[in-house]
This record gives sequence, C-alpha cells and structure tokens, in this order.
Amino acid sequence: MATATNAATALIAPAPTLANRQQSALSVSAVQTNISESNGQEVKQVDNNSKSASPKPSNMPKITTTMLNKMETGSKSEKRVYKIVLTGGPCGGKTTGQSRLCTFFENLGWKVFRVPESATVLLSGGVKFSDLTDIEAYKFQENLIRTMVQIENTYFELGNSSTRNCLIICDRGVMDASAYISKDKWEKMMGANKWNPVEMRDNRYNQILHLVSAANGAEEFYSTEKRKRHYYQDHACRSEGVDLARELDYKSAAAWVGHPYFDVIDNSTDFETKMNRMIESVCQKLGIDTGDRLQATSRKLKFLVATLPVDSEFPPFQDFDVVHHYLQSGGPKVQARLRKRGQKNHWSYIHTQRRPNVHGQARIEVKTQLNHRDYMNRLAQRDEAHFPIYKKRRCFLINNQYFQLDIYKEPCHPRCKGLVLLETYSSLSGEALKNCMPKFLNIVKEVTGDPKFSMFNLSLREDWTTSKKFCSSSTHANGKATNGVSKAPLELNGH
Repeated sequence: MATATNAATALIAPAPTLANRQQSALSVSAVQTNISESNGQEVKQVDNNSKSASPKPSNMPKITTTMLNKMETGSKSEKRVYKIVLTGGPCGGKTTGQSRLCTFFENLGWKVFRVPESATVLLSGGVKFSDLTDIEAYKFQENLIRTMVQIENTYFELGNSSTRNCLIICDRGVMDASAYISKDKWEKMMGANKWNPVEMRDNRYNQILHLVSAANGAEEFYSTEKRKRHYYQDHACRSEGVDLARELDYKSAAAWVGHPYFDVIDNSTDFETKMNRMIESVCQKLGIDTGDRLQATSRKLKFLVATLPVDSEFPPFQDFDVVHHYLQSGGPKVQARLRKRGQKNHWSYIHTQRRPNVHGQARIEVKTQLNHRDYMNRLAQRDEAHFPIYKKRRCFLINNQYFQLDIYKEPCHPRCKGLVLLETYSSLSGEALKNCMPKFLNIVKEVTGDPKFSMFNLSLREDWTTSKKFCSSSTHANGKATNGVSKAPLELNGH
C-alpha cells in the first residue's frame, strides 16, 4: 500500500499533446514494422473532456481575422500534420463531427483528409460477419487491421507531402478492433504480427476523441433508423438497442485507455455544444486560440490520494512506466523536460518546454515527439539540480471520465516517497465533479495549482526553504482556473 504520509508535496506530469510526423510505408507486408515512428511538434494548453446530447443543425463558430493571423504566425516556422481518431458507440455524432472539423479547419487554411472506416469498405463487398467461422472471423479482423493501416498510411503520406498544415481525421482507429475480440485472441494476433500497443495506440495517432453514444446520457435522441451499417452487424442500418449501444460505447472507449491524449466528449450538453467542445479539444491541443467562441471551461485537476487500493478494485486499466528528466533551460522562467513512457520495453519519447505566460494567457507547453536517438542526445543536457522522476502511471475510464493515477517510485527525493496523485480534465465542479470521481480511491484533497505538488519542485535536490529554483507560480493558484473561470478546490473529506 503506497501512502501520501511522507509526501506533503506532489505533482503529476501534465497531460500532454503532440503532433507527429509519421513515417509510413505503403506495403501491407510492412505493417508489422510500420505502426509507426513519429516525429513532430505540438502546443498544449487545456484538455476538453467534455460532453453532449441531441443532433441539431450545424452552427459553426465564425473564423475571425485574428484567429487566421494567429494560425499563420504559428504555422510559418514548421508545417504540421495532426492525426486524430473519432471513435465511440452508435449514434455518438462521429459523422457530423467529421464534417464540422473539416469545415472549421479548412476555413483556417488547413488541408483536411478524412480516412474512411475500413470495416464499412470491406463489408460493402458482401461479407456477412455472422456467417463467418471462428477462424474466418479471426482472419477477417486481422486483415481488417492490415487494410486499415494501409489506408491510413496512404493518407498519412499525403499529409507529409502536403505544403499546408494538414489535419487527418480517422473514422475509428486500429485499437477499435480490440473491442470486438477476446483478450487472448487479440494478444495472439498482436504477437503473430509483431504489433505492440505503444506503437498502435500511443505513437500512431496524436489524439483520440471518444464521442459518447446518445444511448448513454441522451437516450431520447438515440435512433436506430438512420445509422450506417456497423461492420459487426448484419443489417442495412443500425439496429442496436440502447443497452447494446451502451455496451459497445464502453468497449470502444476501453480500447483506447492508455493513450496520452484521450478525450471523452459526453452528452452533458446539447448536441451543438458537444460538437463545439470536440472542436475546442482539438484546437487546444494544437494551440489554436479560439477566444471564448467555443466556451472552453475544461481544466486540468489534480488530487492527492492517501493510499493505493489493490488492483482488483480498479476498473480495466493500463499501466505504464514513466521517467522524467528536467533539462537545462534557456531562462529562469522556462522549464524543459524529457519524458520516457512505455509498456513491456516499448517506448515513446516526448520533449516538453513550458513557456511563461504571454499577454495574460495561461502558460503553454510545447511538446515534441522524439525518436530514441534524439532522446539520448537531449538527455546529455539534463539538469543535475533535479532528481529524475520515476512513476507508474495507471490510466482508466470511469463514469465517462478519463483518469491518470501517478504512483511515484524510488529512487526519488524523500518528499516523493509514497506519493500518489490523480489527474483528470473536467469542466465540472462541486457535486457534479464529486459524483464522477472514483469512489474506490481515498482522495485526501484537491491540489490543483499547489506549487508543493508541482513535479518541477518535487524533483529539486535542494531543500525548498533555501532553493532559489523553487517555482511558486501556478496556473490555477488561489482557485482561479485558466480561461478566467473561478474554481474553488474540491473538498472530498477523504472520500
């Protein structure tokens, strides 16, 4: 049992964002080795783990000259290719979401590609899934993934060769197939093809957007009449009942648990606002300032956890080994660090530079995905004034909310021993926030913005009382969130 008793101070690694330049081969036989080496850059401010409900006519946010100028300024230095997956259960808004994202980013001057759902392409040729034997079904899904990778790589290659910034929207991604196959068969398939989840899930796509089915929170708008055929159904239209739709929605979300930039867009608002929250989530990851037009109120929240429950009390989860190194930076107000994150000796590498506030806006984090060689080269610049930070990061989904639990490991400074921190993004507060928190965790208090729980400060070798490097500034200090939304710390009284 890990405790927070010896750690009156703590922080979690900021939930990130990236934009990678994926190297993609155009051969199905190369699929094993081609599920992806990525490189690129992205700016992250605030996540939108938001929500939604009923389909209404489109009312796209207006693109202003200011927004265009900011985009032009931000894109002159380097062209960007940003790959997202839209996933979710039946009647969640994926088709409308694709259209809205396409219109919004084309108005900004981006090139937008929409990758079709591979299963629909294959099943339109007369395949009837229920007629397949177990062996045929297994091979069908294996070939489906290979086809999906091949189709996606074609669009990724077009994005890389485009002279403009490029957004690539995938209608579902390779991990969605794992929701419809047993764990044993999935692991057998991955092993036979030399696939691994770090490459297939974490490095292949920049961001995952799960649009929650209307069957979960907007039942009055759930429809079985107009749906396109899902590749595991035999009918010409969607025929899932509400209960089955909820189950499919949960499975498709669980398939992506562990991705570092996974946003759940639920049905807590009307459908129009749901679509705006989805667009805002992508814009925030990319560092595109939309002002208050999309009403971004979601913010990162951090909580101190007293003890770590046994694994059996958790919902399905993914564990990662995480190592952070702070680097020598170009100024006292600039923080730079490296992150190594992986499972079973498969790793992803991120360089983060945290820049000071500009024109009263929240501090931003510029994140660049690295390969192993670049990671090792930058590691030579580590700042010896900081200890490395070692963590086990546990990712899980509960109550349509995505959580990351950071469990600090030795070797570490004594202040980090037994430290456990929970992080999520939410626009909720008060009782609504309490109701969505994991009930099986003994949460001591909210520590959002508390400098004693900053990873930068936790890693300092010097005593805080004498260190000149102790950083007392905080994004959400004094209960004030970014975007000017006042949010008092949540008191949970240990529950």
